[in-house]
Amino acid sequence: MAGTNVTTLEISSLPPVNLGQRMRYLLQYPYGCIEQTTSAVFPQLYLDKIKALTDAEKTTIQRNVTAAIERLKTFVHSDGGFAYWPGSDDSDSWGSTYAGHFLIEAEAKGYYVPNDMIRRWKKYQKNKAQNWRKAQEYGSSELIQAYRLYTLALAGDAELGAMNRLREQNNLPTTAAWMLAAAYVKTGQPEAAKKLIEKLPTQVKPYQELAYSYGSDLRDKAIILETLILLNDRTRAFEIVKELSYALSDFNNWMSTQTLAWSLKSVGSFAAGEKGDLKFSYTYNGKAVTTGTDLPVASIVLPAENKASDLKVVSASKGVLFARVIQEGVPARGTEEDSEKNLMLTVSYTSSDGTPVNPAMLEQGTEFVATVTVFNPGMRGLYKNLALNQIFPSGWEINNLRLTGDEGARITGDVPTYQDIRDDRVYTYFDLSARQSKTFKVMLTASYAGSYYLPAVSCEAMYDNNIYARKKGMVVEVVKGVVQ
Repeated sequence: MAGTNVTTLEISSLPPVNLGQRMRYLLQYPYGCIEQTTSAVFPQLYLDKIKALTDAEKTTIQRNVTAAIERLKTFVHSDGGFAYWPGSDDSDSWGSTYAGHFLIEAEAKGYYVPNDMIRRWKKYQKNKAQNWRKAQEYGSSELIQAYRLYTLALAGDAELGAMNRLREQNNLPTTAAWMLAAAYVKTGQPEAAKKLIEKLPTQVKPYQELAYSYGSDLRDKAIILETLILLNDRTRAFEIVKELSYALSDFNNWMSTQTLAWSLKSVGSFAAGEKGDLKFSYTYNGKAVTTGTDLPVASIVLPAENKASDLKVVSASKGVLFARVIQEGVPARGTEEDSEKNLMLTVSYTSSDGTPVNPAMLEQGTEFVATVTVFNPGMRGLYKNLALNQIFPSGWEINNLRLTGDEGARITGDVPTYQDIRDDRVYTYFDLSARQSKTFKVMLTASYAGSYYLPAVSCEAMYDNNIYARKKGMVVEVVKGVVQ
């Protein structure tokens, strides 16, 4: 779309990680559970060690981190942990550890974190650590416990008894063992850590987890990389950096927020120990610039051009430099198409009594209902953490029953796990069993006359891009009523 295109030149002494684009993806990600809220800002704690930041960028990062700490307060559960969504009945095990990990690191970087929030979180973590049994948590149970123990050690409140019990468990999963080794390093026992991992591989079988630890094979490699950095094994660490860099630099390689944040964070941790010594010049459309930095990455936004542009880069560094040009933009509206994979979705519009209405042409003042039904065809079993994304044109208004105090009059539909209603959009989150369908309804009013664009309606698994369905958008009109 005109006016949205951005071209960035990225030069690095490490294999390229597509830093700018990947960070923007995290910052612009629309959903906001405990994991995603944390993932959006966690890598930002390390950006100043990777690339030179402008004063504006430093201010933005400080504002983002401070705002995230404030938002995390809304997730705090009565037991001291963090819920997956604000107001949820239970704390989320991985989300609680992940958010606490971020808070510890942020505090170490000089950000203000309320003492009571940390104190209550530690109490929650210690209680969970001391009473942990493999069967009490579902997928990735040992990894969840190992991560819990690592963050307690990082916070200076290690649970050595629980660490030793986990170490002695038979057939401890590989990534859990690597994470536990990091905990031993943090308690001043590097030899115990080395012994734990001496025969462990650094390879992880491909997988994608929809819940529990929200993991993937790439996320687990990032965890392994963190442990190798702690052990100062930079030779093996660099091999994983190359793997993660390859994945990060591939525009077609989708990553969940969890995988992306861990990858950027761990590569950032590695880069912090590298001396950049970047010296280079570039010529863009005839204008030559000589520059450099002692950090591992230089990121330069190039002036927007409406015509073909010439770019030439010349290295003056002794070592190998990696150069990458990244072009981004917003697709023109109306270019999306209906599509689905392992999920089915139908959309209809009716009056409140169920009579079909045509959304393309509505009379001003019309009250109507947008109904979306999502069906799990069952090929992959239970789907957890699905997100239904509905954005409405500015000429339509959402009738938010919560604000009117009339939520009891909710039109018939399934109850979501959580629903986020904003001015012009509704995000609905839910789980869906195999061969099950769920229906969600939004009451609307065609309020303002004019022509508008109704964006696509989509539903997706937040932690697996192979589960989605989408109905394309369309132009709609709201017309003034005929005076009787």
